[in-house]
Amino acid sequence: MHSITIISVGSLKESYWKDAEKEYTKRLSQWASVEVKEIKEVPFSHANAKPEVLKKEASLILKHIPQQGVLVALDVHGKEYTSEKFSHLLESKVDIGSPLTFVIGGPLGISDEITSKADITWSLSPLTVTHQIARVLLHEQLYRAFCIMRKKTYHY
Repeated sequence: MHSITIISVGSLKESYWKDAEKEYTKRLSQWASVEVKEIKEVPFSHANAKPEVLKKEASLILKHIPQQGVLVALDVHGKEYTSEKFSHLLESKVDIGSPLTFVIGGPLGISDEITSKADITWSLSPLTVTHQIARVLLHEQLYRAFCIMRKKTYHY
């Protein structure tokens, strides 16, 4: 059984996001345990506060990153992967048995302090999306990746 931790700045407020995340967590449970750790967003009133906000959020995130395992930072400047390539990348990491930790930043993104520690910096899309969408999309792509690895018919 693989261990996946998702550290997310911000929470899922609407029930439809929670339901979608719960569904993919349930589907993934045959191959991996998934734990989500929510970090409270640092409030800000203007984008000029970005460096200070990212620094504060990074200090909160760092408390939850395990010493061992593979760290994946989700960042708009990260590398883009097809679902198949992401699956192969994960397969090379999970075969080792290393726990996987994913970090999703808040409205202002993710600190360079976090991305510099990451083994993989991954962009889900060149589009900017909310952390709620990113969380659900990450869960879906994790499920899809494991289906590809296991040659299940979810991915065509």
